[in-house]
Amino acid sequence: MTIMDCRPFLAVGVSFLAAVLISFSRRYPNVRESWSVIASFIKFGLIISMVPGILAGVTYEWTLFQITDTIGFTLRADSAGILFACLAALLWIPINFYSIGYMRCNNEHEQTGYFAAFAICMSSVMGIAMASNLLTFFFFYELLTIASYPLVLHKRNEEALLASRKYLIYTLISGQLFLAGLVAVYCISGTMDFKAGGFLTTDMAPTWQLQLIFLIMILAGSVKAAVMPLHGWLPAAMIAPTPVSALLHAVAVVKTGVFAVLRIIGFVFGPKLLADIGTADILAWFAAGSIIISSLIAIQQDNLKRRLAFSTIGQLSYIVLGAALLSPLSIKGAYLHLVAHAVMKITLFMCAGVIIVRTHRSNISEMYGIGKKMPITMCCFTIASLGIAGMPFLVGFISKWNLALGALQSGKPLYVAVLIASAMLALTYLMPVCQMAYFKRDPQEQFRTYGEISYRMLLPICFTTILALVLGVMPEISPNFYAMASQAADSICQGWTGGGW
Repeated sequence: MTIMDCRPFLAVGVSFLAAVLISFSRRYPNVRESWSVIASFIKFGLIISMVPGILAGVTYEWTLFQITDTIGFTLRADSAGILFACLAALLWIPINFYSIGYMRCNNEHEQTGYFAAFAICMSSVMGIAMASNLLTFFFFYELLTIASYPLVLHKRNEEALLASRKYLIYTLISGQLFLAGLVAVYCISGTMDFKAGGFLTTDMAPTWQLQLIFLIMILAGSVKAAVMPLHGWLPAAMIAPTPVSALLHAVAVVKTGVFAVLRIIGFVFGPKLLADIGTADILAWFAAGSIIISSLIAIQQDNLKRRLAFSTIGQLSYIVLGAALLSPLSIKGAYLHLVAHAVMKITLFMCAGVIIVRTHRSNISEMYGIGKKMPITMCCFTIASLGIAGMPFLVGFISKWNLALGALQSGKPLYVAVLIASAMLALTYLMPVCQMAYFKRDPQEQFRTYGEISYRMLLPICFTTILALVLGVMPEISPNFYAMASQAADSICQGWTGGGW
């Protein structure tokens, strides 16, 4: 049942309004930051209010205006979109407080522009999550690129300039590929509206044309998802402030990339068509290769943020792999890992920011004995690291368990071995950080100076760590991401019989 409701539009618009108010509050830092915090709570309230209805089978929709007789600028909250929107809105709250502490501790310049761009990014993410059709999705997809560009450029030095240009080139190319794909889809089908299970069929075009369109659209999503070999922009973008890195990895750019892949597979082509034209297997192999290769590269990185960046490349490929396996459990696992990775990776990046601000060290080889100086931060880092590896009772285990079951359900047990190997590699590149912090003594300890730390930075880290634990032990706790993922997978995979179509 579809209900006309303005809440999807309000959830997108509240951050735009906040960005305007932030811009006019340049001279009043407390007021400026208050707008950002207030908007984050309002946004989460609007999103969470729609969850019970969506779990009961209701879809909320709002058309702002008609572009043509058949295409509207329409926002729609369904089970897949509300999962992503709820995740982004939930995590925007702690990252807001963390950003305030980080920007003030570092005395960063252009804080007004930073918070305004941050707010527009969140509006863009909401629009992507709740876009009803490909054209609305494309608008917000490109808006996110434009809004996040000044965040990557924030330091305004030569390195930031080169990194931001690289980021812009990659993501704009991604957008143009997506535009070409949506035009092709409209030409062969006459519609752009997302439909669970897909709306394209083999009767609409020859197999090779469908394969080509799928390739173009998946390439568009894979650029922002940083699937190898399209990942080059992501490590370079780590020049940005740590809250921006957390935003890029947890709820914004890379997550919108994998969400685009999920939408294309589940709501444009559909598992049945992809099984018929045989392109999903190629995508699965690329995702598996990206998982292993990025993990091996991560082991070699001494810079903490770059190691975490290559970790993200591998972890996001889990989501692409789950979608490409085309089984109900693998798609469910993909949506669950969208949540799990966001919670764990935002924790790791916030911890990295505290370490850098407090110790003035960014290389892992220099982090001797910091566990004694910052026990809470390193405890949270350790928990999140174990979650990335898929340890039981943490949120990462549930998503990876469903991905493994999905691989077996689709009759491809080899991918289970890929998941196990990746878990071992994750321990290999994250546990040395903890070992350095806890078990290596700093030979220059008496000469080291440590910066001050703000509780605005520490409390959000504790919040997301507790969230990783709670979701690992009680996955069905409100807002019930588990039920939303199950509902999304079931709607996509209607007609699945357990061994094929």
